[in-house]
Amino acid sequence: MNHAPARSPRVRPPVTVVDIDLARPGEFRLPGDGGPARPQGRARALVRLRGRPLGMVSAGDTSGPEGLWRALADTAHLELAGQLADHRAMDATGPSDPTVRHPTSRRAPVISVVVATRDRPEKLRHCLRSLLRSTYPAYEIIVVDNAPAHRTTEVLVRSEFPGRVHYVREPVAGLARAHNLGLGRARGSIVAFTDDDTLVDPGWLSALAGTFAHDPRIGCVTGLIVPAELETEAQTALELQGGFAKGYVPRTWSLSDPPPTDPLFPFTAGRFGSGANMAFRTAALRALGGFDTATGAGTPGRGGDDLLAFFEILIAGHTLAYQPGAIVWHCHRRTTDAVAAQAFGYGAGLGAYLAGALLRNPRRLPALLRRLPGGIRYAMTRSRARGADPEAGWSRRLALLEVRGMLYGPCGYLRGRLSGAGTGIR
Repeated sequence: MNHAPARSPRVRPPVTVVDIDLARPGEFRLPGDGGPARPQGRARALVRLRGRPLGMVSAGDTSGPEGLWRALADTAHLELAGQLADHRAMDATGPSDPTVRHPTSRRAPVISVVVATRDRPEKLRHCLRSLLRSTYPAYEIIVVDNAPAHRTTEVLVRSEFPGRVHYVREPVAGLARAHNLGLGRARGSIVAFTDDDTLVDPGWLSALAGTFAHDPRIGCVTGLIVPAELETEAQTALELQGGFAKGYVPRTWSLSDPPPTDPLFPFTAGRFGSGANMAFRTAALRALGGFDTATGAGTPGRGGDDLLAFFEILIAGHTLAYQPGAIVWHCHRRTTDAVAAQAFGYGAGLGAYLAGALLRNPRRLPALLRRLPGGIRYAMTRSRARGADPEAGWSRRLALLEVRGMLYGPCGYLRGRLSGAGTGIR
């Protein structure tokens, strides 16, 4: 692929990402509860009401933080009026939302948090610090160092987080392999996964645990992913494309209650969430054999390990839930080259996932073929709608890269399998 030269210019004007709660006027927080903030100029805010996320809004004000907070609040009341009404109605009927539950250590299930990393110690340091600010009472953190070039990550974990973070090393490259090693070491009845370039919300684990507790049929929970920074043109472009966000309304999917508006269900696993914010009942994921190691970053397949796991969880009869109250802040890639590579990787991961789903059980092919005509019509309608909206930042070049990735994905998956990759927990 021929990409434009890598660049990471500053957005003009700069955009500061902050976290605000309409119930706490005038208060700004940094992503991942990194502390109080006093932003100036233009900002993009995750807006909450008593902890529940409603959406993201942008505003600018030159009169200082107080004026900026008022501008963001006014924009939120205008753009998020429906969500505000819904959440106020929920408050009137009682705290049924699992994100507002606070389990005690006596009854809280242990959650094992797995963070796979490779030679990014500074990003990992920030991620681990955010995890250790969690309000959840019972969790462990497992760092899986995946095919490292040096011992920097090991030194970081053992010197800065002794007794608080477990370190293990997976010598063979591949995100699925790293996750499987973490899964094999997990002691918790729930295993959660995030990436080393994220900051997790202090209530992330509580929201995950509350969602699992709400329904024993739930085998997997995914959560909201919002940007941790918007400092370059590439980061802003990715966010305008839709970023990683899957919305602010809790949802569930199951084979017994298929969504009427999704003609490709359950093959549209990309709609369910992302690997940067996912959790499983440990026994359910182990029963599937963990993640398919012919998929994922670091393999010829480039990705798709999370999508294939979501799909297999549904096929096994479990319910998959999306909980926007389980919040992770993601550090988007900073250069145009990186965003282009990411678009290709998304497509490749989708192609690899579909190839894996069919090769693992060829009897699924007729079901997929029956759904394809409706799925193609649905995709074309969405593409036309996005292309007609200049504010969406839709890029034909990125769309073509994603399509190329989808075409490459099955070949990448087969290359991974032929090179000796397979399934299984280590």
